[in-house]
Formats: sequence, C-alpha cells, structure tokens
Amino acid sequence: MGFIGIIIIIGLIVLMIASFWKLFEKAGKPGWAAIVPIYNTVVMIEIAKKPIWWIVLMLIPYVGVIWSIWVLNLFVKAFGKGEGYTVGIIFLPFIFLPMLAFSDDTEYIGGEEEDFFSDEEVETIAE
Repeated sequence: MGFIGIIIIIGLIVLMIASFWKLFEKAGKPGWAAIVPIYNTVVMIEIAKKPIWWIVLMLIPYVGVIWSIWVLNLFVKAFGKGEGYTVGIIFLPFIFLPMLAFSDDTEYIGGEEEDFFSDEEVETIAE
C-alpha cells in the first residue's frame, strides 16, 4: 500500500471518529468518548438505553457479532432511523454513518428501555 492508500485510510478513520463524536454529542454524551476504546461501546449501549453488562455479551465469540448488530440497530433507532439504516451502516459505514451524524434532520429521540420482566410479572414473582 502506497502513501495515497495510507492517506485514504487515515481520512476514513477520521471521518468515522468525527461521525461518532457528533452522534454522541447529539445524544448528550461527551464527544471525546468516540476516541476511547471500549468506553465508546459503553456509551453506545447507554444511548440505546440498555444495561452496561451487555458489553460482556459482545465479547462472546459468534454471539458478540449478533449482539453488536443488535446494539447498533438500537443505537440507530435512538436517532429515529429504522432497520434499513442499520443495514446501510453495516455494509456502507463510510456513507451512512456520516449521513446520520451530520444531517440536520437527525435528532436524538432516545431508545426504548425494556425490562426483562413486565411490572405484572414482577408483582407475580414477588407474591
């Protein structure tokens, strides 16, 4: 790989970091979290409104790939986009992630918090 290839790769890395930085700020999180390994995944999980221990599931071989896609989907939904946008980010991240981050139409709407048990189930278990 020549000098031009290295410049292109560095440019793409900077684009991804800038995109995550902007998305984190839109969600009210610190933008600098985009450059801290592991912590940036924790912030994505927080934005998706899921428990932090989900990061452990992302480290399990094979399960981690599925779980990472799920977290990415919930992260994208927190900004008002659907599954199609998630597929776009998976296959064309250098296009779809900046579109999500730098679009004026994209706003953080929050994720849906889901409990493992409904309130009725908790009451039944408590009895």
